Amino acid sequence: MLRARDTMDRDYARPLDVPALARVAHVSPAHFARTFRATFGETPHRYLQRRRVERAMYLLRESDRSVTDIAFEVGFGSPGTFSRTFRGIVGSSPRAYRKEAVAAAVPTCFTMAWTRPG
Repeated sequence: MLRARDTMDRDYARPLDVPALARVAHVSPAHFARTFRATFGETPHRYLQRRRVERAMYLLRESDRSVTDIAFEVGFGSPGTFSRTFRGIVGSSPRAYRKEAVAAAVPTCFTMAWTRPG
């Protein structure tokens, strides 16, 4: 399970599905989905979405790139899906988040801990 989670953390922008992640973990897809949820408290798909949104939050704070560019860079297939998922996890739209977020002069690890979506 840790190998699969590490793969999602490292390759979040690539298209990853349960069968591919199950191969990384050397288990069947059904067993992988059940065990991942029991181990980490969320489905593999939701974990991957959250990791992508966390990266997008960083890019929205630290760059002036368009929301569409950021959506594609972090692995979403469409800006609409990105905006809907972002709002569901963060509670505001990507544009509203960008307006409210201020790049802080603190270490990234602290910023990630403080702004991690619930």
